[in-house]
Amino acid sequence: MRVMRRISRSNALSIAVVGAMLAGTLVTGLFRSDVRINALDVVLPLIASAGVLLRRRYPVATLILVSAAVVIYYPYARLDGPMIVLPFVMLYTAADQGHLIAAIATGASTLLVMGLGETTSDVRHVEDGVFVMIAGWVVAAVAAGGVTRNRRAYMQEAEQRLRELEHSREEEARRRAGEERLRIARELHDVLGHNISMINVQASAALRGIRKRPEDAEAALRTIKDTSKETLRELRTTLGVLRQVDEAAPTAPADSLARVDALVAASGLDVRTELSGPLDEVPTEVDLAATRIIREALTNVTRHSGTGAATVSVASASGEIEIRVDDDGPGAVYTEGSGFGLQGMRERAAALGGTLEAGPRPEGGFRVLARLPLEPVKPS
Repeated sequence: MRVMRRISRSNALSIAVVGAMLAGTLVTGLFRSDVRINALDVVLPLIASAGVLLRRRYPVATLILVSAAVVIYYPYARLDGPMIVLPFVMLYTAADQGHLIAAIATGASTLLVMGLGETTSDVRHVEDGVFVMIAGWVVAAVAAGGVTRNRRAYMQEAEQRLRELEHSREEEARRRAGEERLRIARELHDVLGHNISMINVQASAALRGIRKRPEDAEAALRTIKDTSKETLRELRTTLGVLRQVDEAAPTAPADSLARVDALVAASGLDVRTELSGPLDEVPTEVDLAATRIIREALTNVTRHSGTGAATVSVASASGEIEIRVDDDGPGAVYTEGSGFGLQGMRERAAALGGTLEAGPRPEGGFRVLARLPLEPVKPS
């Protein structure tokens, strides 16, 4: 639409210039009764007018045509019409459309021919002051065309950059939304997977001991109650983040290495913990990732290892924190790591620039070994 408006204005300008030039030529012919007009007084203005009307379609060809017509008109035609304005319009148009070299060459050639004509002819057609003024108008027309073209190119480039910026912002927003959905899904998997597994284990223990050892069944049911309460609390926290309910979200993560004893106690396993190094100043995201990995590893021990004991080792040294969860079960069915548990742990470690290895131990059982940098680096 903008291009169409610009073309319409250009056509209106061309018609106005041609009309003014032809009217001026006609008026000049009416008032110059002492001058005998010839064919050039009529043909050359018509040719130049046609060139102006076609200047947008054939800018270089019409520029040369109009300039040649003007150069011929003034020495050989009888009337002194206002055709001199037409080359200025043509020079501006050629420069505006990017034909700067053609405009400069044609303008210089026109001035050169006019100068040679004045120096070799006995008749003085153009005064020195007028010739200098014409040269100035030629330079001004070419410069104005170049300036408008550069300004238009700048505006188009600015609009293109603005569109690219908006597109990149949309892409970044979609990428962040996808990462946030993945993070929330991982949190839900960790919370629900671990706690529901604990509930399942304790419910099985309660069913086995409800008649023979009621006290063990009571303890298992109490554990089920506490675990389900914890599950609901963490589920509400995660969904509160998803719904952007700030008042429902706690200021600190539910899981932390400071609560690792409570974490392993809730697993229902006989867990031996080994903690070394400063663990009280671990960055929040590293702290949360470490405890989530411990929780998921203990869940896998409960589900797959066939043993009731495990060892959890957490060591902080040399700018990283190492988490190791070992069990001495007879063998695990998840050694290939195809389940979402191991995949989620690997993704969580990789998101912080760390690594996670999982597989059978040479001495038997299974090991999960994670190394997380204390200053997380997002992988590119």
